[in-house]
Amino acid sequence: MLAEREVTTEYGLPEGYVLRGATLDDLPEAVEMFNVYSRQLIGTDEVTLEGYRREWEIPLLNLPEDVKVVIAPDGSVAACQELWDLFDPHTRINTWGRVHPNHQGRGLATALLRWAEERARRSISRAPEGARVALLNWINSLDTAAHNVMVGAGFDLIRHSYRMRIDMNEAPPAPVWPEGITLRPFDPDRDLEAVAWADREAFRDHWGFVERPFEQDLQMFRHWMGEPRFDPALWFMAMQGDEVAGISLCDPWTEEDAQMGWVGSLGVVRRYRKQGLGLALLRHSFGELYRRGQRAVGLGVDAYNLTGALRLYEKAGMRVYRKNNTYEKELRPGVELSTQTVA
Repeated sequence: MLAEREVTTEYGLPEGYVLRGATLDDLPEAVEMFNVYSRQLIGTDEVTLEGYRREWEIPLLNLPEDVKVVIAPDGSVAACQELWDLFDPHTRINTWGRVHPNHQGRGLATALLRWAEERARRSISRAPEGARVALLNWINSLDTAAHNVMVGAGFDLIRHSYRMRIDMNEAPPAPVWPEGITLRPFDPDRDLEAVAWADREAFRDHWGFVERPFEQDLQMFRHWMGEPRFDPALWFMAMQGDEVAGISLCDPWTEEDAQMGWVGSLGVVRRYRKQGLGLALLRHSFGELYRRGQRAVGLGVDAYNLTGALRLYEKAGMRVYRKNNTYEKELRPGVELSTQTVA
């Protein structure tokens, strides 16, 4: 720990450390720093250079303004903090950061949270008048030191989320489709708007959902379709006639484990729920990834999911293998625009 007599600089950084805007030239060292942290905490890398480049190239992200790196006295990247305030209505602002294990305990995380809060408060004026504005962050539940930093910075632990997985020693059960449902493979030229609409409608009942302009949804879909893991053959559309009833948008592998497939978005439009469609889509996804040679499939879920997704995943044979904590700090009180309960 730093002695109290040591000099601190911007946002309370210890003397010799410098905060500056990130550039793409910082990416290789930042990714290595992220992975040093994750190897110490969970025993594996969490990101790849090629995949994380897509994070820093997201439309609307002003990299040097929205992502900051801390440079150590030896010139290395000691820490990084990101601030995600890209979409209307600017009421739920997200931040995320990492500190290299060799530089932890020196106040870097606290300083970066001060920067993130100051940056987020500059966006309050962009939110609708009278709306509540909050800054959110998440960390792995195993990182007790980071938990203490979050609480010390005035954040409340409000929720948990899980990463779940299924390990398949044999082919999973075949899906049983509800009457009238047909499956259609995704065609990027034909189906983008329909899938984006179904994704929005399916997740409207999920905690924290805030509706944004549909063009912003499309913009993000187009961006992620340029990601190395994107494979349109693994984006499945369950159709009721000409309408999308549900979707399962999968990746052939994850950045932390090339031997595990990933269900990035599984959703059923409200009027098609309680017919077994979610389970059918999930089992179909498992089967397709199994046929490709993957023997594990993972996904992420809110621990208190309002639509019962956790029970569905457990029914399909999945188990929790990691827990994350979600933290929140209110920046302005007001009317909550995000989904808190099922309509």
